[in-house]
Amino acid sequence: MKITQIEIKNYRLLKDFKIDLEDNLSLVIGKNNTGKTSLLSVIEKFLTDKSDFSINDFNLDTQETIKSLEKETTIDIPEDFKFSIRLLFEIKYEAEDNLQNLSSLILNLETEDIVVLGFEYFLNPSQFKYLIEDFSNFKKENRSKNIIAFLSLPKSNKYFKTEVRAHEYIDDKTLGRSQIIDDKKLVSRIINIQSIKAKREVNNSDSNKTDKTLSKLSSDYYESLENTLEEEAAIKDLNRKLEDTDKELDMVYPIVFKEVIDKVQLFGGMKEKESLIKVISTLQGKNILKENTSVVYEYAKTFLPEDYNGLGYLNLFSIIFDLEIRFREFRKEKELKEDQIPADINMLFIEEPEAHTHPQMQHVFIKKITEILDKEKNGLDITGKRDSKKAKFNLQSVITTHSSHIVAESNFDDIKYFYKKNQLNEVDSRNLKDLRVDYDDNTKQYKFLKQYLTLNRAELFFADKAILIEGDTERILLPAMMSKIDLENTYDLPLLSQNISIVEVGAYGHIFRKFIEFIDIKYLLITDIDTYKLVPTGKTNKKGEDKMKLEPCSPIDEKVSGTSNESLRDFIKKDIKELIKSKENILVKEDDLCIAFQHEELNYHARSFEDSFIHINETFIKQNKDTCKGLQLKKYFNLEGVDKKNPFELAERCILKKTHFALDIIYHSDAKYSNWNIPSYIKEGLLWLQK
Repeated sequence: MKITQIEIKNYRLLKDFKIDLEDNLSLVIGKNNTGKTSLLSVIEKFLTDKSDFSINDFNLDTQETIKSLEKETTIDIPEDFKFSIRLLFEIKYEAEDNLQNLSSLILNLETEDIVVLGFEYFLNPSQFKYLIEDFSNFKKENRSKNIIAFLSLPKSNKYFKTEVRAHEYIDDKTLGRSQIIDDKKLVSRIINIQSIKAKREVNNSDSNKTDKTLSKLSSDYYESLENTLEEEAAIKDLNRKLEDTDKELDMVYPIVFKEVIDKVQLFGGMKEKESLIKVISTLQGKNILKENTSVVYEYAKTFLPEDYNGLGYLNLFSIIFDLEIRFREFRKEKELKEDQIPADINMLFIEEPEAHTHPQMQHVFIKKITEILDKEKNGLDITGKRDSKKAKFNLQSVITTHSSHIVAESNFDDIKYFYKKNQLNEVDSRNLKDLRVDYDDNTKQYKFLKQYLTLNRAELFFADKAILIEGDTERILLPAMMSKIDLENTYDLPLLSQNISIVEVGAYGHIFRKFIEFIDIKYLLITDIDTYKLVPTGKTNKKGEDKMKLEPCSPIDEKVSGTSNESLRDFIKKDIKELIKSKENILVKEDDLCIAFQHEELNYHARSFEDSFIHINETFIKQNKDTCKGLQLKKYFNLEGVDKKNPFELAERCILKKTHFALDIIYHSDAKYSNWNIPSYIKEGLLWLQK
C-alpha cells in the first residue's frame, strides 16, 4: 500500500499542484520559494492538527475570488462560489495488503486498485450569512479595510469548515462520488505523518553558558523510550536507581530544609501543624538527562563540550536523535495497548538535512540515510539483523534539499523538481525520470546527461539562469567578463549578483537543450562557429578520386564548407555559409534561449574566441606578449604589410595552450579589466542574460 500521488489546490503557491511519490524515497528539490515547505505544511495542518489555517494560506489568486463577496448583500452563498483548500492522497493497494482500515474508503470495486482520501477546508455555507453580517459591521468602523483584513482577525475560522472524504475516480482520474469520513482515528490508522523540520535546535553558544542542544535531545529521546510496550532493561534499571536515590535524599532533605519548614509551620492553620510542607525527591530520567547530563565528544583522548563541535555535526546528531524518536512514533511503541499496530502508510519528511554541513558530510548523509530508513522499516538493527523488539512498518520518505551534493549522490529517478510556472503565484512539480520521454529514443544522450549532472553540475537544478560554455578558456575568463560588464553598466542587479550557473558542455551543448527547457530557466550558449573546409589529403580512393579531409578555416575563406560545431547545427539548422553572409550573431528563442557565436566585428569575422579576442585587442596583446606564457612565435605579432598575419593565423600558430592564454589575459588585466575589450558576441549575450 503506497501513496502514489498528492494533489493540492489553492494552498499558498500550490494552486493546482500534483506530485508523484516514489515507493521508498522522493527527493524534492527546487529554488527558494517554490513550495517545498508548503507541501509539508498543508499536510500537517490537515492530518496533525498542529495549527489552523488562515486566510493567508489561500493562494493569492484564490483570495481575489473572495473579494467579490464584499458587495454581497444576500444571506445565501452564490451557487457558483467555491473558496477552499484541498488535499488529496491517491493510494494504491495490492491484493495482499491488509484492507481492514482502507476498506471503508473503497467506493467502487470495479475500478483499479486506487482510493482517494481527500481533505478540504472551505467556506461553510451555513455560516455565510453571519460572515456577510459581521463583515458589514466591521466595515462601518474600518472603511479602508477589505474582507481579507477582516478574515485575518482571530477566530475567523468559525466561518470555515473542514471535511474528510473518500472519493472514487472516474474517467481519466476525474473525481466521482464521495463519502464523508467522520472517524478521525480511522484516518490516523491509515496515514501517520512525522517530520524533522529545517528549523532544528542546532546552534553553538557564544556565551559563557554551555549550550545544551544535544542534552535536551537526549532527554526527548529518553522520554520516547519510557512507557513503551517493550521498555528496555537499561531504562528500568535507571528508574530503579533513581528510586533508591529518592529514598536517600528524603532522609537528608528534612535536615537541609529544617529552618524553612519550621518557619512555614508558624503560618499554619487553625490547628497545630495543619499546614505542613515537606521537601521530597522526585528524580526523573528525562530531567536528569536534560539538566545534568552532558553530551561530549572525544578528541585526542580529551572530552570536549558539545558546543565545541561544529554546527554540521550538531545538525547531524540532531537529525539522528530525532529520527529515532520518529521511528518509535511509527512503530507506536508509546501506545500501551497490546493490539496497537503501525499505521498502514507512514510518511517521514526531512527538511534540508544539509544545514551547516560541509559537502563531504552531505554526500555521506544521503548514502547512509537510505540504509537507515530501509533497515528501520524492515525491523532490522544497524548491522542488518532482525530485531524482535522492532515492529515492521510501511514507510515512504520525502527529503527536501537545496544541496547539489545531496542531489549528486541520489537516485536520478527519485528526484522531484519544483518550479515556478509562468504565473507569479503558482508552482508545480516534475519527475526527473520523465525526461526520458523528452529524449525520445535517444537513450545515449539521456544516459550522458544523467552521468554529467551527477558527476559535475547538479547545481543547475538550483540556478535561476545558466551559461553553457565550451571549455576551460571561457570558464577562466567569464567571471572577469561579467565583472567588467557590471562595472561598465548601471542596472539594478549585476550579473555577478545573480544566481547563474556556468556549465562546461564542450561539443555537447545541444544535449542539454531539453533538460534546461525541462527545468525552465533562461540560458545562454556561448560557442564557436568552428568553420572548416575540405582539402585533399594527397591520397586517392579506388576510383582515383582525391581523398578529402576537414581542415579548420576562417569563416571568410572562400572554400568554407560548413561548421564542425554540432550544437550550432542542432540549434540553428541553417547553412553556415548563409548564416555568415546574413551576419546573424544571436539567435533568441522564446525569450529563454540565446546562442552567442562569432560574427563580423570591426570588418573581420573570427572563427573562435581566441582569434576574436586577438583581433579586437591587438594593442593589449602586443604590449604584453613578451611575458605571456601561453604564446609562442611572438614575433608574428609584429609583422606588417604583406607578411602580417590575420587573427585566425595568429590564433592557430601562436597560441601554445588555450588555458595559459586565458590566464595571461587575467594576469595582465588592470583592476577594472578596462585595458582589453570583450568580443561583441559574448558581450551582447551577457547583456541579454542580465535582463
